[in-house]
Amino acid sequence: MDESATDTDGKNTGLTVRILDLSGGAEDNIVEDIRDFQDLAHANAFARAYVRDSIEICRAAGATPRDTLNAWFAYGENAEVLDAGDEGWKSSTELSEFVEHPATPMERDWRALDPRRIIDTDEFPDDVPDEDDA
Repeated sequence: MDESATDTDGKNTGLTVRILDLSGGAEDNIVEDIRDFQDLAHANAFARAYVRDSIEICRAAGATPRDTLNAWFAYGENAEVLDAGDEGWKSSTELSEFVEHPATPMERDWRALDPRRIIDTDEFPDDVPDEDDA
């Protein structure tokens, strides 16, 4: 397992999705690496939703699909699942579909899939009352 999937203690932290700035504004085009995805399906779903959202941000009212694609390549952000090989989601497989058909809010909601927002219930002591105890 490579460094992207382990923390400094050597503990497995899951898969990593790398966000890339297509405008070239970031060093090596890397914006950030998001770690701790539960499994490949989780990482793939996040990467897909992230790119869908980025394309929609680049879509102007009345723009053609080609205009939207050009804007995404100029200003958008891509996402790739690191160390997933052929099983990792690739934006190139769905770009034409994405620019042809605008996304629904649910298709764009990468925040709901962000592992940084998932609460680990093991972090809470057992004696903390939950909703049912109220």
